[in-house]
Amino acid sequence: MSSSPQQRRGNTRQRIQDVALELFAEQGYEKTSLREIAERLGVTKAALYYHFKTKEEILISVFDDQTRPIDELIAWAAEQPRTLETKQEMLRRYSEALAAGASLYRFMQENQAAVRELSIGETVKRRLFAMVELLRTADSPLVDQVRCVSALFTLHAGMMFLQQIEGDDPEEKRKAALEVAIEIITQAHARD
Repeated sequence: MSSSPQQRRGNTRQRIQDVALELFAEQGYEKTSLREIAERLGVTKAALYYHFKTKEEILISVFDDQTRPIDELIAWAAEQPRTLETKQEMLRRYSEALAAGASLYRFMQENQAAVRELSIGETVKRRLFAMVELLRTADSPLVDQVRCVSALFTLHAGMMFLQQIEGDDPEEKRKAALEVAIEIITQAHARD
């Protein structure tokens, strides 16, 4: 059974995204050209233009596709009661979303200047602030509010810094960071 034209276009789009992200990670966003992306794919620049006109369009499409679960998580969490269980589940789901988009988040860490200049930088900030607001309890003592924020950033630390440490499986590192994040959020709710 052959794939439909829509599926073939989707596969090409995905291949372009994968190769572009690979090149951005290898060389940096600024130093990668559309010509190099086309060459790595084995297509003409015209064929690449059919799907994406600029590097920024490619990066934004990767970002939108790989971070959609975070938008879904924020929407889900906004509808839930602000209980410890909800916050623990938020951290679990966020940890999984970070792991699923690991190559994108590594790119963002290594290309912070480019990310800040592109529209995705503001989107990242907006999402982080939304997550923080859903995790913290405004009338809690300040130290507990800091714990709530710290739980979120423990997952970021696990994603960005623990992966550089030799040994242990990346999934084990993710689980260890998640365990610590859940301990921190639980401690923030110890007075409840």
